[in-house]
Amino acid sequence: MSEEATKLDQLESELKKYRDVLVKAQDIIMNKDVSKYPIFVFHQHDIEVGIPIVEKNKAKGNWNINASSLEEFNSKSLIPSENVEKFQKAYKDTDTHICLFVISELGAQFIFLEQ
Repeated sequence: MSEEATKLDQLESELKKYRDVLVKAQDIIMNKDVSKYPIFVFHQHDIEVGIPIVEKNKAKGNWNINASSLEEFNSKSLIPSENVEKFQKAYKDTDTHICLFVISELGAQFIFLEQ
């Protein structure tokens, strides 16, 4: 297994620790009709996307987590308008998955974490 694949496996394992809080936040976003496409941004530095829901200093973890959405990503040109439909098709069912946008040493990437 390559070093990058090993790091990705470690990253996914670490992200699973936050599953419960993410499921609750996703349910709130969906039930209040905030967005049909919630995105949770995992980061270790300050960013200007989403609303903070977990702060690494207070949660004794390595990650800050912000709740965002496809709509915000589009308005900030993180997902350009011409790619919105493509993203919607790739987006997995919120009953079974949580959409993460992870900014790490591996770069920035979308990960769909199983609930």
